[in-house]
Amino acid sequence: MVKLDLIQIDRIIEMAWEDRTPFEAITFQFGLTEKEVIQLMRREMKSKSFAMWRKRVQGRKTKHIKLRDDTVNRFKCTRQRSTGNKISKRN
Repeated sequence: MVKLDLIQIDRIIEMAWEDRTPFEAITFQFGLTEKEVIQLMRREMKSKSFAMWRKRVQGRKTKHIKLRDDTVNRFKCTRQRSTGNKISKRN
């Protein structure tokens, strides 16, 4: 696994939570596979938060480029804005 600092870990968690950001974008930017992202999320998040996230992303078409509609050609929606929501993390 790649050595990451806290800022990078926070960004990966944020990208993993975003519905329109595929795992391939995280791989491209940070070099982590989908399996490594799942391990990171399990390690960094509270168990209930991880279970909720995992249930949400399993099989979601927008999280996997191969399942996406061909018209989507970017990682982030142009109308997407930062909500400022905090993600529940372990201390």
